[in-house]
Amino acid sequence: MLKKLLCAAAVLCSVTPAMAEEPSDFLAANILGIFYHELGHAIIHTEDVPIFGQEEDAADVFSIFLVDALFEDGDAQSLALDMASGFAGEAMMRDAEEEEIAWWDTHGPDEQRFYNMACILYGADTEAREGFADEVGLPDERAESCAEEYDQAAASWGSVMEEMSDIKGRPKLTFAGNRELAVSKILEEEVRSLNREIRLSHPVGVSVEACDEPNAYYDPEAYKIVFCTEFVGHLQRIEVLLK
Repeated sequence: MLKKLLCAAAVLCSVTPAMAEEPSDFLAANILGIFYHELGHAIIHTEDVPIFGQEEDAADVFSIFLVDALFEDGDAQSLALDMASGFAGEAMMRDAEEEEIAWWDTHGPDEQRFYNMACILYGADTEAREGFADEVGLPDERAESCAEEYDQAAASWGSVMEEMSDIKGRPKLTFAGNRELAVSKILEEEVRSLNREIRLSHPVGVSVEACDEPNAYYDPEAYKIVFCTEFVGHLQRIEVLLK
């Protein structure tokens, strides 16, 4: 998720990360979405989940599958809409800065990640989520396969989730970070909530810390998910661009 931010317009350069302030719904949703993505990497590592294809794609699928599994329908749709919009904003920022799509990168193009996320969330309940599909502009050609795509995600991740839901005797996720920061409050509360639902087979830490770049990653050697404080400012710039 590493992206160097080169200001394309004065409004993008003028945003200052309000790390101690209450975040918007968009910021909170994308902080959670990014965290779920990195948690997917941690689970793939600790649970020896077999991956056939790009691991980044698998982590994306896990993040939206987890949203559908943990949240009530209305909340899941709102969260997924903001998470998908984050990818749309990344693409807009890339275009504004006249950057080429990094076809060599392990992450898929932001536009495709947008539609993949929207499709799986819609596919989980196509009857109840027609409005969601319309709101995100999911083309009919893609929408008709979304139920099958969700079933594939459930077949891949369902058994893993079921095994992790047997939390007895498994270690908790742990959190470290400046608890005065909004991003820390969000992630610490989410760690607390997840510990009641699922547990990994190996201790994994979640840390909020400065990295000198807008980034988030899972460190397999340290068994640690790191959310960089600089990422909040990056997300704020995307939010401004989307308005």
